[in-house]
Amino acid sequence: MLDCCTLVDFSSMGPGPRCTRLLADYGMRVIKIRPPAGGTRMLDAPWYSYSANRGMPQVHVDLKQDGGRRLVQRILRRADVLVESFRPGVAARLGLGYDEVRARHEGIVYCSVSGFGQSGPYAQWPAHDLNWLALGGFLHAGSRRANGAPSLPGAVVADATGGYSAAVAILSALVRKAATGQGAYLDVSVIDGVLRVMQYVIDGHLAGDAEAGTPTAMLTGGRACYDVYQAADGRWLSVAAVEPHFWAALCRELGLTHRIGEQHDPARQDVLREELSRAFATRDSEEWLRVLGPVACVAPVNSPAEVLRDPHLQHRPLTLEVSVEGRPLRQPGLDKQPAGPTPAADVDALLEQLGIGAAEIAALRQAEIITD
Repeated sequence: MLDCCTLVDFSSMGPGPRCTRLLADYGMRVIKIRPPAGGTRMLDAPWYSYSANRGMPQVHVDLKQDGGRRLVQRILRRADVLVESFRPGVAARLGLGYDEVRARHEGIVYCSVSGFGQSGPYAQWPAHDLNWLALGGFLHAGSRRANGAPSLPGAVVADATGGYSAAVAILSALVRKAATGQGAYLDVSVIDGVLRVMQYVIDGHLAGDAEAGTPTAMLTGGRACYDVYQAADGRWLSVAAVEPHFWAALCRELGLTHRIGEQHDPARQDVLREELSRAFATRDSEEWLRVLGPVACVAPVNSPAEVLRDPHLQHRPLTLEVSVEGRPLRQPGLDKQPAGPTPAADVDALLEQLGIGAAEIAALRQAEIITD
């Protein structure tokens, strides 16, 4: 059903493009509005799946010119959704704030994606993934380095959760619009998404669990049933045998049935971890996966290369081959549309579909309001 919706995307880095990439993968028509060609400060490499904009027409528009802003307003006549990730207040200064857009396009679903939200003490702070994870408690809840400093995550967790939160908010607003005809303004912040990731830990804290968010908590290695162990071939395996029946199955297969009743005994965790480590070291990883995978919540610790070779992930339609700068490349994604910049002829065809004539397009190019 998403193919009936058109989204105009002003977002640049981080959660905004992740949101629109996800919606495009599920069929929404996304039109990217980019800064003038050659003037962008985007740091994204063209092979990044969330920023390569495969299948997304890109129109390079100078929003600092009146003609550029008028052009965008005409494009928005056909839009159902607008996504922007400017610093709070910038869109309004460009004449593209919610009130200005809604005055011309009453039913628009307008989503502002920002680090800290549109208001509050930190609203104007610049930030990146690490800052949001720190503020939201994610770093504190994780493991520690030798000097006591929090370990750094190996992935951009906050960007992703912020993008997914925005996508969910947009879809919910579209459902409401279908029922009522009313558009919506959505203030989505990345820090909100981090708090959703942290719900398990914060729930524990609010319930009075003194261990929540500390190194003794289960999520950071405080329980032997929730840890990683090395097999005989050197490969690491993750174990998350949290429920008693999974723990019992794990112990039986490892020859440790005498430890079944000790799963959550704080005094026995070091002994359990040592015995599990010795048991896992007796067989290669593939053998353990055949035995334990179906019964005990055990999975391999994959490198990025191993992720792409994993038989189950190959079975799922989670990657696709695209052409980037003239060479084939695999990316995470759900569709099979080409990557790379949109040719000028395609941009002209898009603008003509939106009611902008060829002569006017030529004039816009002459004035460098739109560029290739």
